[in-house]
Amino acid sequence: MRALLLPIKDLRQAKQRLAPLLNPAERFALAQAMLADTIRAVRGVRQADKIFVVTNYIPAMQAAEDNGWELLREEQQISESFSVDAASRHCAELGVTSLLRLPLDVPLVQASDIDELLAVECAAPALVIVPSRDGTGTNAILRTPPALFPSHFGSGSFAKHCGEAERAGAQTVVRRNARLEMDVDDEADLRALGRQDLRGTETGAWLERSGLMALLTAPATLKLAANI
Repeated sequence: MRALLLPIKDLRQAKQRLAPLLNPAERFALAQAMLADTIRAVRGVRQADKIFVVTNYIPAMQAAEDNGWELLREEQQISESFSVDAASRHCAELGVTSLLRLPLDVPLVQASDIDELLAVECAAPALVIVPSRDGTGTNAILRTPPALFPSHFGSGSFAKHCGEAERAGAQTVVRRNARLEMDVDDEADLRALGRQDLRGTETGAWLERSGLMALLTAPATLKLAANI
């Protein structure tokens, strides 16, 4: 059984690295827009036998219920790595053989991108991984079996995950995907996002409404002073 895992944190605490650029209300609105784009893409996924949401964030719980997805309710959120690993062990107990963790800050993602990863055939043990735009982070990770090795999300996670796979004797497949690699953590990411075709996305619509799109596409020497 192949499944998709969405770890959703409390969006009121999201995107702290953007604090020098965006005020709390703006960070929350941006995170909401990116989550909406991710949910839109996940609704179109065809290769997942089940979709799990691990969260203690009430709006995310409601989204799981509305879409008929499996809810893994957390008492508290310690870290994304902790949440994903606990959920992965639980999914394995339920018979999931391969589990794809998808981030929520990739507003360009399409259902076909997710299906393509889920369709990769690898005998266990195996890792399918999509790096971040700069090649150092992990933007999507598919493990067979789900609890093959611990998660290390954060700085340098791509190398850490590949190292874990090697130690586990797992086959590693690296997939590059520009839409999945376009996550948003800092000002450089926001500016890179502003250069993408965001038509039809909630994220693009919010950036336009907020006036941030014009600032993002301005020369990099211009800071988002109005929001500091």
